[in-house]
Amino acid sequence: MPGYLESLQRDGFVKIRGLLSPDEITSLRNAAAEAASFARSGKWPHFRTVPKQFPPWPKTPPPASEGGIWGVQHLLHPEFPNRDYFAGVYFSDKILSVAEELLGVKREEVGDDEPLVMELFNMLVAPETKNFELRWHRDDIPETASPEEEETLLQKKSPNGKQSHAQYNLALCPDASLVVIPGSHRRVRTETERNAAPYEPVLPNQLVVQLQPGDAVFYDSNILHRGVYQCKPEGGEETRLTVHGSVGLKGLGSEEDRKVRATAVLQHGVGAWVHRDDAKFGLGDRPEKMRANLVAMGTGEGVGYSLQG
Repeated sequence: MPGYLESLQRDGFVKIRGLLSPDEITSLRNAAAEAASFARSGKWPHFRTVPKQFPPWPKTPPPASEGGIWGVQHLLHPEFPNRDYFAGVYFSDKILSVAEELLGVKREEVGDDEPLVMELFNMLVAPETKNFELRWHRDDIPETASPEEEETLLQKKSPNGKQSHAQYNLALCPDASLVVIPGSHRRVRTETERNAAPYEPVLPNQLVVQLQPGDAVFYDSNILHRGVYQCKPEGGEETRLTVHGSVGLKGLGSEEDRKVRATAVLQHGVGAWVHRDDAKFGLGDRPEKMRANLVAMGTGEGVGYSLQG
């Protein structure tokens, strides 16, 4: 087995080249392009809108002249077109085997109790007519945290280097949107990082993660990172189709820790539909057990949001 976990713990991310075959890339890209068009048309109410960075999201997409959308939410929703196809990708051995290694799951020791939790499966797309950037951030630690608070939270969220979830980007077009600072997931921000402008174009040691179609990057959500999204011409072909998913580990940490993770997942609204009868997957026992683990996290009412803006 490749040393994915070692790379993730050392650098805060691990890039996996050629996770998908050429045929898989073509099929998934076609489904993703249809999904992007469906959301841009206003037929789907779950998306990420320019210029907003974090939820809650508006229910009406801005016009293309204002940037439109930069993400499509809930690819596994029972009413979403090609939902079954996206589910086949999310629950595939190619994805889950990497998640298992990163989360320390050994299938032969699990038995009937499914340790993984279905979390999120969304897609990131290029905004229209306007470039768009995300500010420097960690997903679960506010920028306002003091160095002492930051140190405590970093240790708490990855005790002994163990994560509660595996988060990834899977590119279907060439993608150079994710900018990270390797190793920053294990330390507090430097004075330069703490005093930098929110959209500082260059910070010391930053790295642009270059992905080709079929490549994936799994990354620690508390690595210091940002997004830089180049727009596509209005009405033109999609220039960014990057599937963005996360897989959780059931029962890790204290009750308080689990509530924090529930907020990170349920803030996106997945709890509002995952319990429905028509949300079941016809893909065998494992997807259903993973879905049941998500249902057990609750509906998400009143959980709040991890970050604002």
